[in-house]
Amino acid sequence: MTGHGRAEVAAGGIKVAVELRAVNHRQFEARLDLPPALAAIEADVRARLHERIARGYVTCRVQLDVSAAIRREAVCVDYDLAAAFVGRLRQAGRKLGLKDDLTVSALLNMPGLVTSTDISAKLDKVGPQAMKCLDQALKSFVAMRAVEGRELERDIQARLRVLVGLIDKIAGRAPEVAGTYRQALLARLQKAGVPLSQGDDRLIREVALFADRSDITEEATRLRSHLKQVREHLTSATPVAVATPVGRTLDFLLQEMFREINTIGSKANDTAITGMVVKAKAELERIREQVQNVE
Repeated sequence: MTGHGRAEVAAGGIKVAVELRAVNHRQFEARLDLPPALAAIEADVRARLHERIARGYVTCRVQLDVSAAIRREAVCVDYDLAAAFVGRLRQAGRKLGLKDDLTVSALLNMPGLVTSTDISAKLDKVGPQAMKCLDQALKSFVAMRAVEGRELERDIQARLRVLVGLIDKIAGRAPEVAGTYRQALLARLQKAGVPLSQGDDRLIREVALFADRSDITEEATRLRSHLKQVREHLTSATPVAVATPVGRTLDFLLQEMFREINTIGSKANDTAITGMVVKAKAELERIREQVQNVE
């Protein structure tokens, strides 16, 4: 399912911002956008994401903002060296009779006078701060997913109730199929000029064979069992904790339900049941689409 989370953590003049976005995906896949200073914790970030997110294409962007105070501290001027430069140059100018036109800009050309210290040493220690920020962003992300998860569960449960009703109707219609076939067969034989009585052994055998071929008791029983398991998994699923994701299990159960409903449709040989099978398959497809959003 989709999701979004963002958090910021500031400490020691460095602010870390983490933003998470996710879209539907059958597996877990993460795209990380980290600054060079945090390259060392890339594996830790990926692992932490996978701990909390079982399915989805996740984009994780981490930004660092260094305060002006730290940047100012990084610039150093050697005042003693500057004084020595100025004193010696002015002394040389007086001896040579030159005009004293020294300016601050002239100091910039003096080697070693102005230096800039590397702030990467400070950033190298920001890893724990970044992981703390990631945890906060994940908390926000999972909370948003939990809200969507509850909506998904309500929708799927409603569709499952429709499916249960259709299966009950199919099971209720099934015992009448053999009798309908008997009457249709007798009518066709009579129309063809082949008279048979209701108690004719040939008719009884034919109807018995048809009843055996069209029996859907086992399929209906397995279908109800799969439905029960889907409901149990939906009820037990906890969107906040993904230690036991149910999305793949639900995928498998729905595949099995499709198999059973297809078998019912092919065995029943009854237009009324065929119509209900078509409706059941359409409802199953809608459920399958929703289950792609479940972890």
